[in-house]
Amino acid sequence: MGRYVVRRLLQAIPVLLGTTFLIFTLVYWLPGDPIQALAGDRAVDPVFRATMREMFHLDEPLVVQYGYYIQGILTGDFGTTFRGLPVSTIFEGKFQITLNLAMTALVIEAIVGIGLGLIAALRRGKAADTAILAFTLLLVSIPTLVSGFVLQLVLGLQLKTSTGIDFFPVAGTSEGWRSYLLPGIVLAGTSIAYLTRLTRTSLMETLRADYVRTAVAKGMPRRRVLGRHALRNSLIPLVTYLGADLGTLMSGAVITETIFNLNGIGRQLVDSVYLSENSVVVGIVTVLVLIFIAANLIVDLLYAVLDPRIRYE
Repeated sequence: MGRYVVRRLLQAIPVLLGTTFLIFTLVYWLPGDPIQALAGDRAVDPVFRATMREMFHLDEPLVVQYGYYIQGILTGDFGTTFRGLPVSTIFEGKFQITLNLAMTALVIEAIVGIGLGLIAALRRGKAADTAILAFTLLLVSIPTLVSGFVLQLVLGLQLKTSTGIDFFPVAGTSEGWRSYLLPGIVLAGTSIAYLTRLTRTSLMETLRADYVRTAVAKGMPRRRVLGRHALRNSLIPLVTYLGADLGTLMSGAVITETIFNLNGIGRQLVDSVYLSENSVVVGIVTVLVLIFIAANLIVDLLYAVLDPRIRYE
């Protein structure tokens, strides 16, 4: 197991380098002058421009600039913005908000998606199955921008007005973990639809397997057949999807954070692209890539827990 983990970590190095270099190149080619953006409509002093270009190595070739960035990453330095702020300080608080939102959405997605998929698989071809499939199609069809404002109105404002209790705060993080419930539901909407259909397909395929039919023929209780044999073996593709979706939820929370006024890294990424803050953009992407790598490694290790036949030597 230890050798497998080390090998996977070594394989992640070229992935990290390739991804960060690609993003670094794309940001480098973005139109606009980041130094001019500091001055707005005013003219920039030539001496100041020359000093800034030398300080941030803007007068060096792209490969040399990337080399300086990687050198800083290896020492834990994500760079400095053109306004003199360390990128690591920008991550403080904002990264935690996005992580809390993504984890809330992941839990909601897992509970609702697997639950609905289980019901649909056991009621295949019946009214419940048809209703669940129609519901997933509806979730995929509604844009996040629409579902966010609708749920804010219905669950956030109208429910509070009728009951007098603020079950779902509609903005900010002042209410602690409850502040992430409504945006978590909105963010998890599309993923719930995909996970429901994936659970339904995987479980239906497992229920047709010979070992499941044998267990039923031996008179084993249906609940035990479903929980111990069918559902456990169906979890492998579901865990794979959930692991990959964690990074997707964190990187795709821009609209949700904007609707619910959450000051996370999604909004910061958009603002940094607009302001040509290259170091912030690449730093955020680097952190997201590390999360993807860690999630995929954890998923691979969970395979051996779900299926004892899988061994990592």
